[in-house]
Amino acid sequence: MSGALVSGLLAGLGIAMPVGAVGTYLVAVTARTNLRTGAGAALGVATADGLYALLAVAGGAALVPVLRPVLVPLRIVSGVVLLALAVHAAVKAVARHRARAGTGPAREQTPLGPRRAYLGFLGITLMNPLTVVYFTALVMGGQGASLTDLPRQSVFVAAAFAASAAWQLLLASGGALLGRSLTGDLGRLLTATASSALIAALAVQLLASVTPP
Repeated sequence: MSGALVSGLLAGLGIAMPVGAVGTYLVAVTARTNLRTGAGAALGVATADGLYALLAVAGGAALVPVLRPVLVPLRIVSGVVLLALAVHAAVKAVARHRARAGTGPAREQTPLGPRRAYLGFLGITLMNPLTVVYFTALVMGGQGASLTDLPRQSVFVAAAFAASAAWQLLLASGGALLGRSLTGDLGRLLTATASSALIAALAVQLLASVTPP
């Protein structure tokens, strides 16, 4: 049982720690809203990782050929969505900064709440079925022998979710600290545009890397 726990924790960290466009967007959203919203977004990402870990231990290698035909379309959709989000965030930040010019500080509006953030980030992360391929490779390549029954499989999935959630919440906490340290309008404008540029660059890189399966 301890082997399944350790394997799940390592697998969850392995898929969560590389900070790509979704992780960058998570930090940016938390910086301009609040930690509750960021936590909702973080748990959305972790839920997707947990669901894909569950699919991997439940379906194993049989899922890979089923998913292969949709890998490229979903990665393209994911890249386009992230690019659109980056552009939208930058435009909104510039418009908000111009509206405030000469009027003094104003209370930051946060229409994106924890529930919407959770569902939005869950959807974005589910667009990357390579996650289930990653978990399947781990399960079939070396961990399959230790995941022979339902209790061990459940521990593996729960540990993978917990590890991913812990890392994503750490990113959200960093975004909250960043948001509190940049309370001025100019600071928030620069942070929003810089993060949008980074997200857009990562999204373009994702689209450029798409090759037929």
